[in-house]
Amino acid sequence: MNIIKVMGLLFAVLLTSQAYAYNCSGVAQYVDGHSYTTNTIVQNGGSAYRCTEGGWCSIGGPYNPGSGWAWTNAWAALGACGTTGGASSSTASRATSAAASSTTTTGGSCPNWAAGTNYATGIVVKYNGSYYIAEHDNPGYDPVISTWFWDPVASCPSSGTTSSAKSSVAPVCPNWAAGTQYFTGNVVNYNGSSYAALHDNPGYDPVISTWFWAAGGSCSGGGNSSSSVGGGSGFAAIVSESQFGQIFPGRNSFYTYSGLVEAAKAFSAFSTTGSLDTKKREAAAAMANFSHETGGLVYVTEIAKNLYCGDWDNNPSTCPCEPGRWYYGRGPIQLSWNGNYCAAGDALGLDLRANPDLVEQNATVAWKTAIWFWMTQTGAGNQTSHNAMVNGAGFGETIRTINGSIECNGGNAAQVQNRINEYQRILNILGGSAGPGALGC
Repeated sequence: MNIIKVMGLLFAVLLTSQAYAYNCSGVAQYVDGHSYTTNTIVQNGGSAYRCTEGGWCSIGGPYNPGSGWAWTNAWAALGACGTTGGASSSTASRATSAAASSTTTTGGSCPNWAAGTNYATGIVVKYNGSYYIAEHDNPGYDPVISTWFWDPVASCPSSGTTSSAKSSVAPVCPNWAAGTQYFTGNVVNYNGSSYAALHDNPGYDPVISTWFWAAGGSCSGGGNSSSSVGGGSGFAAIVSESQFGQIFPGRNSFYTYSGLVEAAKAFSAFSTTGSLDTKKREAAAAMANFSHETGGLVYVTEIAKNLYCGDWDNNPSTCPCEPGRWYYGRGPIQLSWNGNYCAAGDALGLDLRANPDLVEQNATVAWKTAIWFWMTQTGAGNQTSHNAMVNGAGFGETIRTINGSIECNGGNAAQVQNRINEYQRILNILGGSAGPGALGC
């Protein structure tokens, strides 16, 4: 693959107000482009922010806390600078938070967080001197590590129980099945009760294996392992159109959600294999790599175009280059070289050798070439990206397959980290966890 490493920087001012006050005494001012690590706290524009994704926090521009158009992907709002615990009449606008606080006064007595304790959505706990609200039911995940389940707040509500007036319909969870691989955080229905996986396990009985399972989690009843989270079926059941828009807010209009959903139908196993968490991981991994290759789905074709014509299988007659045609990178995976166009075209029933431009002219075709490579090609690795994700090899193996000869084994650690950051960001939007296997390569 010929890799595009250009990130499009778009600027838009989104002035946000905070629902809480935060003591900014001693908190450093944010500096655009400065290197920040995860959990670093800064102040910017009169408010405090905590870095949730170190790689994104350090980019600056669109990720400037409180002002960049994509800042919520990198930072969590802690509150307006002032006396900690003071209430504000303004409304929180953080896009990734589901919390709508109804009481923010101090004086409450929130419990100290305890590992292994089941927490319901809306519960506020004290953790290392700070307060966190449960964004989703969880069996005691660490508030700092598990940012999908917890969100920082400035104070404990006066009620001592919850600061949020939340209501939601509990999801339908799959019925537990012996021999099914489950990962930490999976919730299943077992004999009419819900159980959350405390540790990865190959299908141990929730009642017998109390080390691996704990009663709790939010389920409205039995279901099956293919229960929909995004509506529709196939890929659309795992990633909704609204989630797709949140993942790629600045994408080129060429890259349509409908084109992706349609293309995925040609590969029935794509993001539909294994448990719900496994499906989310594969979808997130694919989109993270597609995002990296195209600067956030901004570029349809590579910038430094070239002919990219070579002897396929060391035989120039196998896949001769069409006169006047160039085989530069196109589409979400930046398909490059005549041999890849021939192979993809043969698989898809299209003459991409004679007409490689079709990949930049038809969104569905572009998506199909990307998914084709994901599902069938081993590239510089030893397995397909699909197999790496569904068999537990880990996200790092998808990097090796796509561009391992350049990026892996210390070749380009910054590019590897950027892919990992995207994977974790997208997983957070989908409500998934990284699961087994190495993130890097």
